[in-house]
Amino acid sequence: MTAREGGELVRRASSGTVKNITFTNPKASEFFVDGSSIPLVDFDVGPSWSGLIPISGDGNETRKLFFWFFPPGPEGSLDDLVFWTNGGPGCSSLEGSFQENGPFTWAPGQAKPTQNEWSWTNLSSLLYVEQPVGTGFSQGKPTARDENDVAAQLVGFMQQFLDIFSELKGKKLYLTGESYAGMYVPYIANFIYENASSLDLNLQGIWVSDPVLGWDVVQTQIPAVAFVHKYEHVFAFNQSFMAELDSIAARCNYSDYFEKHVSYPPTGLLPLPGRSTEFERGCDVWDMIFDAAVIVNPAFNIYRIFDTFPILWDVLGFPGSFEQIQVSPLYFDRSDVKAAIHAPQDVDWAECSNVNVFPRGDASLPPAFTVLPNVIEKSNRSVIVHGLGDFILIAEGARVVLQNMTWNGQQGFQTPIGNDSFIVDGVGALGNMHSERGLTYFEVALSGHMVPQYSPVAAFQIMSYLMGFRENP
Repeated sequence: MTAREGGELVRRASSGTVKNITFTNPKASEFFVDGSSIPLVDFDVGPSWSGLIPISGDGNETRKLFFWFFPPGPEGSLDDLVFWTNGGPGCSSLEGSFQENGPFTWAPGQAKPTQNEWSWTNLSSLLYVEQPVGTGFSQGKPTARDENDVAAQLVGFMQQFLDIFSELKGKKLYLTGESYAGMYVPYIANFIYENASSLDLNLQGIWVSDPVLGWDVVQTQIPAVAFVHKYEHVFAFNQSFMAELDSIAARCNYSDYFEKHVSYPPTGLLPLPGRSTEFERGCDVWDMIFDAAVIVNPAFNIYRIFDTFPILWDVLGFPGSFEQIQVSPLYFDRSDVKAAIHAPQDVDWAECSNVNVFPRGDASLPPAFTVLPNVIEKSNRSVIVHGLGDFILIAEGARVVLQNMTWNGQQGFQTPIGNDSFIVDGVGALGNMHSERGLTYFEVALSGHMVPQYSPVAAFQIMSYLMGFRENP
């Protein structure tokens, strides 16, 4: 299988056609989903499998994770398996399936579901898992104290999953996710690398997009005012408020942070702008900007700043900064949908759960300080992707995190990230990219927080590169 033909990306919708895949374990049939009978979908999605599986082989185990597995389409590889998780913490991976990179999508503003010509099933099999415990349809009492607990529980689930779907054993595995999955994915990957016998899959690499990698102050506060200046005509703030923001940014050591501390290569560890990993008193410019933005533009979307009225109707009820209350029921809260995908009827499904998946908080440090360097070093390829129109986590903050991280013997990127260096087939320059020592970093122009949703062509090309289906990014 190749991801290129005549210089162009291959991206055909599966149209209900998939490569032959048969599971011999009789239990697998209990999870089978008839692709011609998915409610409100007026085309055959093709076969898939979904339902609840325990996180351990303990007969008394009450904690279960919900999954939805899709086999590859006609252009996809049978040798690979892509795992996807959304973030939150506590947000459902069915969002990723339904509005980002699955074989059929119902994006905000659409009247009905449509086939996704940029589905990642055109690359390989796809496994969406609602995790940690407490997310979506998952069952049981959350017990995770930190990311190592999350990783151990997910690997336990995967062991039970592979016992049922044993034909997937030995496949090349890619761990992918976005947002708070910037915490999940590196820790899960590290757990697998450090416990090689725990899982009969061959982990190849990771994708994290618009990820939590470092401290809040770095990824949100330091770059916030500069971000507003970059998009002044979008925010449309008056001059007096801009002057107030500039004054606070200067006082809080944000405004000249890049000039003072960010270089290629780095000259040493990059300091915090103050003593807090979140913000010093009087230095919360991010919330000041948000509060002002929703006054100027009541439709202001932290996930993609370019949105204005009308706010698109969303069948999952969460198209932007605020939940929609007029959507009833949400698609995955319909009883017929639950029946079709073997989901529990007694769960009130929401895109982001009200359950605290870390009952006492997540005790883990951000992965840039802990496991991410080891994961990059042990992977064939790793990619970090960022939408340039994302305000909830800002790309320039991710740059700071990377310049402060040491992997494969050196700190940060040694040479600068080139402008307009991310070339998308059939499009041209669509942002910036840089690759060094096993890590490739992408910034996607016009994309918001959910890159596969807002820029599916770019996301498909990046995923093709991660999987080795194209030599160059």
